[in-house]
Amino acid sequence: MALMGIQLVVSLLAASIMQRMAPHCSFARWLLCSGSLFRFKHPSEGELCALAGKQVPKQTRRDRRQNGESKPLTVPKDIDLHLEKAPVNALDALVLRFFLEYQWLIDFAVYATGVFLFTECYCSFVDASKEVNLGAIWCVLTVLFSIKTLHTLMRHYFLSEEGGERSVCLAFGFLSLLVAMLVLVVREDYLEFGLESGFSSLFDNLEVFAKQQGYADWSIPVTKLTVKLGLAALCAYIGALLAFPGLRLAQTHLDAVQMNAGRPLIQILLHVSFLSPVIVLVLWVKPLARDFLANAPMGKSSITIVSSDAFDSLRLCLIVASCVLRLAMTRYHLQAYLNLAQKWVEQMKKEAGRIAAIDIQRKVTRIFCYLTVITLQYLVPVFLILFSTLALKALGDFSWRAGAAQTPGVTPALLLPPPPTAAPVLPGGLDEDEDGMEDAEEDIQATVARLSEAFTALRSVLTPLFFRGLLAFLTWWVAACQVISSLFGIYFHQYLMQN
Repeated sequence: MALMGIQLVVSLLAASIMQRMAPHCSFARWLLCSGSLFRFKHPSEGELCALAGKQVPKQTRRDRRQNGESKPLTVPKDIDLHLEKAPVNALDALVLRFFLEYQWLIDFAVYATGVFLFTECYCSFVDASKEVNLGAIWCVLTVLFSIKTLHTLMRHYFLSEEGGERSVCLAFGFLSLLVAMLVLVVREDYLEFGLESGFSSLFDNLEVFAKQQGYADWSIPVTKLTVKLGLAALCAYIGALLAFPGLRLAQTHLDAVQMNAGRPLIQILLHVSFLSPVIVLVLWVKPLARDFLANAPMGKSSITIVSSDAFDSLRLCLIVASCVLRLAMTRYHLQAYLNLAQKWVEQMKKEAGRIAAIDIQRKVTRIFCYLTVITLQYLVPVFLILFSTLALKALGDFSWRAGAAQTPGVTPALLLPPPPTAAPVLPGGLDEDEDGMEDAEEDIQATVARLSEAFTALRSVLTPLFFRGLLAFLTWWVAACQVISSLFGIYFHQYLMQN
């Protein structure tokens, strides 16, 4: 309590509320089961036989014993089949794949946003420069949990019997590795991540910290090239994770635009939300963003639209606004996915031949059962960009107000204060209870002092300059992976699938 103050209280309260309220009040369950999404029920065998103009075959136990397994019921593909719509309710969510992982991650992201907003309001009124920003820690945890969820989904593809999904993930992983190695050699004059200055700050502070700890001859065995190779490998891993989310986003985007053909405003918002990762990419291209807005050509002269000092705040606000827009378009994408059942039935009617009734039921049911997987594939990339940006703002010492951000310097490792010595016990006059209370207080003070030293050492090594470079690159790279996979998905669903 003395170390983190009210931030720790709010964090513990948020964690307790999330654990207690999840079975009763869940934002993730409301998103799917509020009645705004409609699923399609699979037809029964009786309905299919009625449409095909024949009766349901009935077999007795004696017939099944004599004939073994009964032949599957087949119906013509061109029957006049129309699926029945029903709103998705809480009972339907019991059959959804990965529903528990989905509910936990979405609820955690909601509470992390609440803790971050509280921390921002708290830091705007109180000087909390010497406190640990727990809102940033919640944001970093959300990013890590999002990556873990995508890893679970990709592991499901790798364990499937068909090898096509595995090949797609590996192909996008190797493509991402190549693109990441090209991006990491681009100069800071074009892509202003700040990785070079961030790594320099990290290495310098590590050497100073090591010398303060008594390791005078110790030197860092890791070079910047090694760090960049490790960063490129991480980029390849993230690219493989975001392969199928991008391909699925392309499909749901095309279907959502077609579904809202008579609503031009919704179509415009869908297009803007789909292209929002491209805006994120451009915002870190220095000649196209910062330099252009600071010296915009106007005839023979130039004007300043946004100053260089205010550009960082503008960039953060634009990224957060684009993520909010994508979150607002979630229901349209989910409904477009659920409509694939009726779309598949319409495509089946155009084919000749017969199909087993169980195959129709299985196909319609499978589309609904993977609703939470599609929801995670849509929301998790948005969470990665959003919470990376929020962590960048908090850990990089940025400000939401234009011109209020300050450029951090390379902070040397701070001298750690010596641990407090225990106060001498006065002889006589103290009973055993008072001695025990004093010993407990001394233990608490010693623990707080050790934690303070650890956090001071950590903050002296991991400076805002380092967090600016790392989190800016991570945000940009997630957006780049989404652009690559979603544009390939547009080409695949728009041209290859039709041909």
